[in-house]
Amino acid sequence: MLLNRREFIAALAAAPFASAAHDRYKVGITTNTRGGWEKDVFLSFREAREVGYRNVETFYHYIVDFLEKPDDLQRRMDEIGVRFVTISNGGPMDMHFQDPARHDRIVEQHVSLVRFIKRFGCTHLKINLGPRRPEGTSSEDLRHMATVLNEIGRRATAEGIKFAPHAHMWSQFENRREIDYIMGHTDPKHVFFVLDTGQITMAGIDPVELARTLGHRIVEFHMKDTRPEFRGGAKRREPKHDAMNSPFFFPLGHGGVDFPALKAHLDSIQWRGWLTVELDSSPWRPPKESARMSKEYLEKKLAIPVA
Repeated sequence: MLLNRREFIAALAAAPFASAAHDRYKVGITTNTRGGWEKDVFLSFREAREVGYRNVETFYHYIVDFLEKPDDLQRRMDEIGVRFVTISNGGPMDMHFQDPARHDRIVEQHVSLVRFIKRFGCTHLKINLGPRRPEGTSSEDLRHMATVLNEIGRRATAEGIKFAPHAHMWSQFENRREIDYIMGHTDPKHVFFVLDTGQITMAGIDPVELARTLGHRIVEFHMKDTRPEFRGGAKRREPKHDAMNSPFFFPLGHGGVDFPALKAHLDSIQWRGWLTVELDSSPWRPPKESARMSKEYLEKKLAIPVA
């Protein structure tokens, strides 16, 4: 991807100043990687910390046993030496955002999660929307989704937390039409966005272009790479994949996402926020080694300190 003049100048200006990157970017890792980390959340935290990550992101079902014991969870985190980026929603929470009959329940569950993560110093709640139905997401679905997202966002803002849906393949919120609708029909003061470079690429979208479009409305990037042939956006929608035998997503530097162009753009607009390494699966090596590969790419190729 060619950089525009503004981005090229920004990249040159930023190159010698790793400390500036350290000030702007906070780096974390999502640790539910299949292939060794998916069953033991505290093992994943420990091994991520051993690699050098100090911030971790996880999902609701991993911490559900601690909802009434937050001090116990904080003690475990302190012992390992990590803190939370955020804790995503997920089962057993209700995630049928398209169903207005479920909206009251969805709002209360998500506001409860907002209050829980606030205790751990988190500044935003990242959420997924529910599984995609065979018929896809209709215009009526999107209208109902925007309504409930606005309400959760308003309530989260009142708690001092930014609220950010995450577009994800094979979910209710997947493609450019859906992203444009939700971002266009929700209040930018209350509803933000998590841009997953791998998921966005597989949805046929160039993540660098989407970053330019959404700008500071993005509060977090999930940093994952794809196959080189998907660069700029996959040319066709792929069916849900076998993550352990035929993965779409890889450690950073594999070639499907133009991370230098993304960083140049973020530098040019002085974006600040979370860059969270994510790898859905690690079929050919332990997750710890895949995490190390991404850390080395961030530090050596993008000059972004992880620690």
